[in-house]
Amino acid sequence: MTHEDYIGHRQRLREKFLSGGVDSLNDYEIIELLLTFAIPRRDTKPIAKELLRRFKTFQGVLEAPYDELMEVKGVGEQAAFMIKFFLEAPAYYLRSKITKKEYLNSAQDVLRYLEVSMRSLKHEIFKVIFLNAKNEIIDTETLHEGTLNQSIVYPRKIMEKALKHNASSLIFVHNHPSGNARPSSQDREITQSLVFAARMMDMDVYDHIIIGHNDYYSFAEKGDIKQFKEKYLVLKRG
Repeated sequence: MTHEDYIGHRQRLREKFLSGGVDSLNDYEIIELLLTFAIPRRDTKPIAKELLRRFKTFQGVLEAPYDELMEVKGVGEQAAFMIKFFLEAPAYYLRSKITKKEYLNSAQDVLRYLEVSMRSLKHEIFKVIFLNAKNEIIDTETLHEGTLNQSIVYPRKIMEKALKHNASSLIFVHNHPSGNARPSSQDREITQSLVFAARMMDMDVYDHIIIGHNDYYSFAEKGDIKQFKEKYLVLKRG
C-alpha cells in the first residue's frame, strides 16, 4: 500500500467512525485507528491484525502486558503506551462522571466504572467508595492490593478513613482475577465484619461488589447485606 493509499484508507476509517460510531468498525479497524496516533507514517492495518492474532481478542490486546505488546513487530514504545493509555482513559472518565453524583441514581454508572477499571487486573485490589449524607459519591480509594483476608481488610482502618472523609455510607469493591465473581466464605466473613463495624459507627453499607470477567456479584442485590444488618440488630439486642 502506497503512502497515498493508506492515508486515504485512514481517512475513510475516520469518516466511518464519525458517521456510525465505534460499533461500525471491526475490531482490527479500531486498533488500526488507535495505532495511527502513535505510528502516523505507516500502514497500521498489518500491525493491528497481528496484535489480534497474537492476543486473540480486542480485549486481549488492550489487557496485554506492556512488554508483550512490544514483542509484536511494528509496535514500539509509543504504540504500546497508546494502547495502555486507551484502556485507562475511559476508567478516569467514568470515575469523574460518578464523583459528586447521587449514587442511587447512578448505580449503573458506578458499575461500569468498576468493571472498566478492575476487570483486567492481574492481582486483587480492595476499594472503598465513600458517600456523604446526600448519598453523593465523595471519593473512591484503593485500600489494599493483594489477596484479601481478615487481618488486611481491618474494619477499624476503614472506619477511620470513612470518618476522615466525613462519610455516611460505604460501598466495598474488590476483584477476582480468576474471573469467577462468586464470593468465597472469606469474602462473606469480611463483608459481615465490615457491615457490623459500620453499624457500630452509625454508618451504612450499601453494597460489596465483586468484579469478575464480564460478571459481578452484588451482596446487596443477593440480599446478603440486608441479612448481615438484621443479624447485627439481633446480636445488639441480645
